[in-house]
Amino acid sequence: MLLAAQSRQKSYADNRWRDLEFQVDDRAFLKVSLMKGVMWFGKKGKLIPRYIGPYRIIRKVGQVAYGLDLPSDLESAHPVFHVSMLRKCIRDPSRIMSVDDIQVTEQLSYQETPIAILDRQIQRLRTKDVASVKVLLRNNNVEEMTWEAEEDMKSRYPYLFSPPKKGLTEISQF
Repeated sequence: MLLAAQSRQKSYADNRWRDLEFQVDDRAFLKVSLMKGVMWFGKKGKLIPRYIGPYRIIRKVGQVAYGLDLPSDLESAHPVFHVSMLRKCIRDPSRIMSVDDIQVTEQLSYQETPIAILDRQIQRLRTKDVASVKVLLRNNNVEEMTWEAEEDMKSRYPYLFSPPKKGLTEISQF
């Protein structure tokens, strides 16, 4: 029974396995993670981009590690990465993201900044009300909308909740 269970688990893992191999001078995207609080390589955020680059592969180190030609902005990061941190570059210009546009940190993470609050809703739970706001995020010419907790957004981004000025509301009525 133990061998049968082991074989079944191996077949599940083999279905998701992808044999990824690069050659020298190929291009590959590098995985980054969203920084909410403190996030490192392994944690994923819910927002894009997940990969930056593409970067040129300059050498193969072992069977599953590759050395990348990183720009001077990322010189503090070690240039050798496991194959799981890389994705093959498909020559589609819309997928190419610049490191300068998203301000990638030394830990290969980035932080989104909200532009505006679009909507507000209150969800009734058993004993309390939970207020959420629909936030418009903009990063690298891509606009994303997501629902976030209102209290969390007020504490981190109070400028989004400032009351409108009287002069502006009077002009908008005409």
